[in-house]
Amino acid sequence: MKSMTCRLTPRLFITLLFMLFTLPLRANAAEVNLRVYSSLPDDGYSAHAIWFNRFKQNLEQRLPGKIALNYFPNGMLGKEADAVQQVRIGAIDMMISGTSIWATLVPEIGVLDLGYLFNDNQQLGRALDGQAGQLLSAMLAKQSNIKVLGYGFSLGARNIYSKKPLQSPQDLNRMKVRVLPAPNFIATLKSMGATAIPMPGGEVYSALQMGVIDGVEHDAATVYTSKYYEIAKNATLTRHIYNPIVATISQAAFQRIPQDLRDEVLAAANEATLYERKIAAEKEIQAMEKLKAAGVIFSETDRDYFRQQTLPLQAAFTAKYPQAKAVLDAIHAAAQP
Repeated sequence: MKSMTCRLTPRLFITLLFMLFTLPLRANAAEVNLRVYSSLPDDGYSAHAIWFNRFKQNLEQRLPGKIALNYFPNGMLGKEADAVQQVRIGAIDMMISGTSIWATLVPEIGVLDLGYLFNDNQQLGRALDGQAGQLLSAMLAKQSNIKVLGYGFSLGARNIYSKKPLQSPQDLNRMKVRVLPAPNFIATLKSMGATAIPMPGGEVYSALQMGVIDGVEHDAATVYTSKYYEIAKNATLTRHIYNPIVATISQAAFQRIPQDLRDEVLAAANEATLYERKIAAEKEIQAMEKLKAAGVIFSETDRDYFRQQTLPLQAAFTAKYPQAKAVLDAIHAAAQP
């Protein structure tokens, strides 16, 4: 009887090695692995990182060993505009971002970028936890194939930081101010009188140095971490936009989570959202104190004047996107506790 032999081809050898070294890993692997995108650094002054780290901690406590989160901060998986498309099709599982970027797929969510829409973060929270948030989440689910896990806060309101002080609202006229490259950010600053210059964040510092721009509009934490204060020493508390952040998960990724784990995942996300909102207020105060210590001069301004200048934008936006009218009405209703 002839003996049987087995030829160990290179491909088979590699396959066997792979199986040998991954068996222990697979035995201890989580049931679900999720890749999480953020465009911001993983540090204490990132609203994205604050939300993510709390969410991860919650999952480890509620569902130990069940769900593994792999965090890719600082745009490691590509540009933010490309990432929203990847989340939509399920190539990236989760994303933490400002709501503004989702307007590329769902224009109606741009309503949150309108100037002087919110008086403070308390009104923003009531709106997002109520009908306005429900309407926007439904639009995102339908048009972008994602599920909203929570709406958090940026680390404070957006103010204007400039080289020269604004002694009156009219001093903003024709001042070149860098704005986030989002339609309603640009429209808001223009209506306030500024020459709005959309520009990527990485170009802002050198643009201030060379005089391409006279100032920036941003939250205090970003101004501090990006060191814009080294050139723009005057902070005018316009508080013109309270733009939120949003944590989302693709429908494909959510469906991969076993049904008996989903309620715990949603509960973990909800607690992370409430936690992040609380920390956001603390971080704004800390950042402002650091900016003052670095020589930045803060001053109040006539916000009612700017509010009146930006008011026509609301009617123009809802005329262009009629579905946003119900969202806007719900936001106004949330003005009162």
